[in-house]
Amino acid sequence: MTEPQPGTDDDRPTPNASIDCGWGRLIFGDTFDDPKALAKTLSAERHSRRDIAFYVRDPQVVLAEAPQELFLDPSISYRLDLEQFEPPNSKLVGVSIRRLTTERDAEAINTIYAAHGMVEVVPHFFWNNRDARAITVLVAEEDETGAILGTVMGVDHKLACNDPEHGTSLWCLAVSPHARYPGIGKALVLRLAEEFKSRGGRTMDLSVLHGNTEAMALYDKLGFERFQAFTIKRKNPINEPLFVGGTEAEGLNPYAQIIVKEARRRGIFVDVIDAEAGLFELQMGGRRIKCREALSELTNAVAMSICDDKRVTRRIVAAAGVKTAEQCEGESSEDRAAFLETHGAVVVKPARGEMGDGVSVDLRTADEVEAGVKRAQEISSDVIVESYMEGEDLRLVVIDYKVVASAIRRRPSIAGDGIHTALQLIEAQSRRRAAQTGGESRIPLDAETERCLLGAGFSYEDVLPEGTEVTVRKTANLHTGGTIVDVTDVTHPKLIEAAVACARAINIPVTGIDFIVRSPMKPDYIFIEANERPGLANHEPQPTAQRFIDLLFPMTVAIEASRVGAKDGAA
Repeated sequence: MTEPQPGTDDDRPTPNASIDCGWGRLIFGDTFDDPKALAKTLSAERHSRRDIAFYVRDPQVVLAEAPQELFLDPSISYRLDLEQFEPPNSKLVGVSIRRLTTERDAEAINTIYAAHGMVEVVPHFFWNNRDARAITVLVAEEDETGAILGTVMGVDHKLACNDPEHGTSLWCLAVSPHARYPGIGKALVLRLAEEFKSRGGRTMDLSVLHGNTEAMALYDKLGFERFQAFTIKRKNPINEPLFVGGTEAEGLNPYAQIIVKEARRRGIFVDVIDAEAGLFELQMGGRRIKCREALSELTNAVAMSICDDKRVTRRIVAAAGVKTAEQCEGESSEDRAAFLETHGAVVVKPARGEMGDGVSVDLRTADEVEAGVKRAQEISSDVIVESYMEGEDLRLVVIDYKVVASAIRRRPSIAGDGIHTALQLIEAQSRRRAAQTGGESRIPLDAETERCLLGAGFSYEDVLPEGTEVTVRKTANLHTGGTIVDVTDVTHPKLIEAAVACARAINIPVTGIDFIVRSPMKPDYIFIEANERPGLANHEPQPTAQRFIDLLFPMTVAIEASRVGAKDGAA
C-alpha cells in the first residue's frame, strides 16, 4: 500500500481520500465535496470487501444518489480526546501488546476475525504493509505460549488524507473468545491511544454498532465521548443483516444462525418454526427439509437413538474396529472401586445426556467416583464408569462421510494476575464466552467447578497469584466454558479414518465425533461419543455450514461455484 500523498496546501485534506485497510477501504466522507462522487466511490467496492465511508456530510443526499445500493449504517460514533489522555501505569499481566511483526501474526488475526464474523484480510496485506505508518496494527500476545489473543487496527488521518486536525481512528478491535485473561481489549485500546498521542494525534475516533453494548460500555469506561458522525456502507452480503435485519432478530442461536445465513446467501427460502429450539425449514423448488441446528431430516431415528445412548454408541463403533475405553461392567460401589483400583483414574457420565451435563473426569478416589455417580444420576438413571485416558479432547465434524473440520477442545482455565479472585476471573471468562456464543457457553458455578478449584488449593474468593493457571473443569464441553482450537490441517489421517468409520457404523450423515488423543498429529485415540447435532458455528473459519447446505441441497453446489467464480473474476 502506498500512503496517500499530502496535498500542497497544509490546511486542506486530500480531496476524495480513502485508504485500503485490507478488509476494505476507509473512505473519508468529509473530503468529498460532490455526493455523487462519494456514492460512485462506494459503488466501486470490491467483492468480499467491506468499505466504510465515515464522517459523511449530508448523508441523505449521498443516499439519494444510489438508494438501492447504499444504506446508512446503524452505528454510534465515539471520540477520545488524546490531548487530555494520560496513559495509565497499569500493566496487563501475562499478555504483551506489540506491533504486528510476522506473517504468523497476520494469520492469527484472521482466525480472530473469523471467530467474530468479521471480514478476513489476505495475510500478505498485513505483512507487506507492516512498516506503513498510516496504518498501525497491534496484537496482544500471551507471554507463556506466544498465542495471539487480540488485535486492533488504527489509522493516522494526517498520513492517510493530510487531515489538518490530525485526527486518528480505531478499527477492528477483537479479542479471541478463547483468551483466559481479562482486560485485553482495554489494553489494546489504551496502547493504540498512547501510540497516536506520541505522534501528535489530537483525537481518536471509532464507530461501533448500536447493539454492541459490551463494546460501548468499554469505551464509556475509558473516557470516550459520543459525537455525531454519519457512516454509509454499500449493500452487500456481508452487510445484509444491517439493512434487512439479521437472524439474531429472529431469536436463533449461533448454531442455527450460521446455517440460515448460508442458506439465504444461496437463495434458499428459510421459515423459522421455533427460534428458541433452533428449529427451521429450508425450501428450494420442490425440496423441503426441516432442521434443528445441524440435525436434519436426513438423519434417521435409528441413528439418533444410537447417539442418544452412549453404551449403544460404544458397542456399534467398537464392532467397526474403532478403539473405545474400557467400561465397568458391574453396577455396585464395590464394582466401581475395583475398576478404579485397576485403572487408577476413571470417567463417570450419564448414559444419556448432552452438553457435558453430569460428566466427571479424572476421578481418583472411591468417594469422588460415588459423588460423580450421584451427579450423573441427576441426568440419567443409567450411569457409565469408564477408564480415563490423559490427553486432549478432539472434535471431528463429519458431513456426508467426510471430515470437514477438526478442533481440540480445551478445558476452561483461568490465569491468575495477583489482583482478581478466582470467582472474578471465572465470571470474566464466562462473559467473553457467552458474548461469543450468544449465551450458549458459560462456566457453571457448581460443585464440579468448586471441586477443581479446591483440588488446585483455591476457593472462589481466593486471589490467584500472578502466573498461576488453574483448570476449573475437567471436561472440555463448549457449553460449560470450554474453548476450541482449529487443527483441521494437522490432524493425523488415522484419526480422520476413525471418525469416518464411526459415522458409517452409525449411518449418520452429519455428526460430531469426540476422541481423546495424545496429540491431533498422532494416531493414538480413544472414542468418547458421537453427537447427532454438532455445533457448526464453533468451527469457523472451516466451511462447515457450506458443506451442510451442500448435503441438503446438492443442486446449489454447481450454482454456488459458478457464482463465486464469476464474482472473483470480476474483482
